[in-house]
Amino acid sequence: MTISADHTAHREYLRHLDSYLSDSKQTLDAWDVYSDEHTDLDGWPHDDHAYGLRASQRDADTHTAFEPLRTNARLLLGTAETQLAHLPANTVQSRWVYQLGVLHAALERLEGLQEQWTTTLDTLPANARPGSPVFDNALAEHHAESWSYLDDWATHGQALREINSAALKAPSRLAPPPTTAPVTGRAAPVRK
Repeated sequence: MTISADHTAHREYLRHLDSYLSDSKQTLDAWDVYSDEHTDLDGWPHDDHAYGLRASQRDADTHTAFEPLRTNARLLLGTAETQLAHLPANTVQSRWVYQLGVLHAALERLEGLQEQWTTTLDTLPANARPGSPVFDNALAEHHAESWSYLDDWATHGQALREINSAALKAPSRLAPPPTTAPVTGRAAPVRK
């Protein structure tokens, strides 16, 4: 298991996580508004093509928001697992183990999909560039396949922040617990 040993870098990775959580929430909120306004009461789109284009934009925006986090997501997970293992039992939320499992599984799938995307790029015709239908359709498909795993990160990623906060508040095993010492400088009470 790889963990982030550099505290400054770890704080930066957590900032990337915070940005992703915020950006993905905005994207999903905007999607929910669009979907509510452009579907009938049964959830069927009024215009399939326009709805599909908007869903594709949601997928692309979510993917773009995740990119700064993707590189160090495994380090964040490893650090959270290590922190969780050292937390006092009374400070641990039972859902955290489940959420870390979901995040691990989603990251595995995202890494696999990224490898597939690299292979797909190698198989595209030489003239397939961004803006060409062949490239754009392949990219839209990649984003669509990735979206549910990115949504898992948006849904459960807060657990990484929560575990880190709990670890920062937990008593250190390296420092002794605080003791109460008599306050000096005050006159002792007079006994009669």
